[in-house]
Amino acid sequence: MVALAIFAGTYLVLALGRFPGMRVDRAGAAVIGASLMVATGSIGFDDALRAVDWPTIVLLLGMMIVAGNLRLAGFFRWVAAWVVRHAHHPRTMLAGVVIVCGALSAVFVNDTICIVMTPLVVEVTLALKRNPIPYLLAVAMSSNAGSVATITGNPQNMMIGALSKIEYARFAAALAPIGALSLVVVYIVLRWLYRSEFDGSHFDVGERVRTRVNKPMLWKSLAVSVAMVALFFAGWGVAQTAIVAGAVMLATRRVKPEKVYGEVDWTLLALFAGLFVVVAGVERTTLERDLLETAKGFGLDRVWVLSGASAVLSNLVSNVPAVLVFRPVVERLADAELGWLTLAMSSTLAGNLTILGSVANLIVVERARGQVDIRFTEYVKAGIPVTLATLALGTAWLTFVR
Repeated sequence: MVALAIFAGTYLVLALGRFPGMRVDRAGAAVIGASLMVATGSIGFDDALRAVDWPTIVLLLGMMIVAGNLRLAGFFRWVAAWVVRHAHHPRTMLAGVVIVCGALSAVFVNDTICIVMTPLVVEVTLALKRNPIPYLLAVAMSSNAGSVATITGNPQNMMIGALSKIEYARFAAALAPIGALSLVVVYIVLRWLYRSEFDGSHFDVGERVRTRVNKPMLWKSLAVSVAMVALFFAGWGVAQTAIVAGAVMLATRRVKPEKVYGEVDWTLLALFAGLFVVVAGVERTTLERDLLETAKGFGLDRVWVLSGASAVLSNLVSNVPAVLVFRPVVERLADAELGWLTLAMSSTLAGNLTILGSVANLIVVERARGQVDIRFTEYVKAGIPVTLATLALGTAWLTFVR
């Protein structure tokens, strides 16, 4: 009962975002919950350490270091600026934003792409006297949609990759087509909802967008990134490859290490570690058995049922905690690999439903605030059709095509 109470309390804070009346966020709740599991004897200290899936933590850390170096070198802004400069019509610029955000998010963590793209889109659209909202929605939604394609696209996929042991190339072969189709959906929905914006006349961005790159750092970062991705597809261990790539990037005379460490989302790492322990503690109760019985009753072995359940829970407590809740169920499915792929697809695409659906959405909204106000209802107007359409496509693809 104690373990279940700790689990319920932790997930309540994850759903609310903060503990009422206190300055405890999601990461803090996970750490507190993990500590209480150990303190109450729900799980031993040594078992708690073993409960943390270190390959997931290592993969996250390595990818954050590599992506951080690319951002500091100016790579992401340079690519985005090049696309924007060559877009001479609103529809072309929307397509460019969707493709760049989706493609880059498929390889690097989607949150990083949103951090870089949001201020650039705000700067260009306001300078051109365009409506910035559809372009900003494109940044958030295409980053989520594109990130479904690979293990390294977002944090929950990294966790699923580590837990499922699915090879990088196999994962991409199954989900990359869904990511590509989802980008098309994002473009069509935004193009239709904001018809007046995209029926506008031609324009010339010119030199409104200026970029600065650190060329030596840029070439090194690109070389390491290309080698890393090539090794991923060659079947090398994803976590090991990512952390070695990160270590190579740290060996430099040009950038202070503090700047690179600042690119690492330590809060997210703490959230992951804490949740691993919380879930391990509750797995020692009858909850896991109850979940398995419930899964049999609701038919979670069917793609569309698991996809719907994952989408709902992901919007209640966020996608990473949702993945951990479904872990004991998915591991015991007759086709566990299909279950993991379904979980990756649905938990990611469900993030487009509302502003609170994913961290990427919140990054776009917060970084644009002050110049552009994206209201909850404005987001949902596009989020609902995008989410429903992409989930339907993803479910159909995994059911009939994979």
